[in-house]
Amino acid sequence: MSEQPVLRAPAASGSPHESGMSLVGGHPVLDFANTIAWRLDPTRTADRVQGARAWARWAVAAGLLTADRAEAMLGAEPADCAPTEDTTAALINLRATLLPILDALVDDEAPPAEEWEALRRSMVLAREDAALSPAFPLRWQPGTDRLGDLAHALALLTEDLLAGDGLGRIRRCAGPGCGWFFLDRSRSGTRRWCSSDDCGNRDRAKRHYSRTRRRG
Repeated sequence: MSEQPVLRAPAASGSPHESGMSLVGGHPVLDFANTIAWRLDPTRTADRVQGARAWARWAVAAGLLTADRAEAMLGAEPADCAPTEDTTAALINLRATLLPILDALVDDEAPPAEEWEALRRSMVLAREDAALSPAFPLRWQPGTDRLGDLAHALALLTEDLLAGDGLGRIRRCAGPGCGWFFLDRSRSGTRRWCSSDDCGNRDRAKRHYSRTRRRG
């Protein structure tokens, strides 16, 4: 077991885009997608969560795992396992599958066939691997023994999100290059930014600069 703590995520400094622990999506699946920062700007695109320990810490911050369960999960990984390619491949693949599907949703387009089939397979595998407790309401329970179980949990949460009442409230940030997703829970349903203090401030500063320049 590692001596490094999993429970507390590092404090973010500056822009929320600088931290993989910036949970602005309002749903774990959207926060999972948002672990890629500046996704629509190739000059700034960055993967903010890399490696098994980082993913475990993210899962704790997102409320998907307890700190103790995350540590046990990390301890169950083979000692000779490559930290990213092997232990987090399922998470990386699921995220890559999910992003174009969410883009299609907010753009009111049909989801891409290849990614849709990959998502279907992920959901089927997640259900096959999950337990079904004899209790109501009926709910699939993914395991928590391996890091790969986290991908199954996120696949099942994706099913809930994309089949739920909040589907029409999924938005993509209007900030240039951002690409982050969020649930718009505002009363008016007109939220535009992943974060008013980040992309919202950037937009306000840009408009202020334009007004000042025109006056000059």
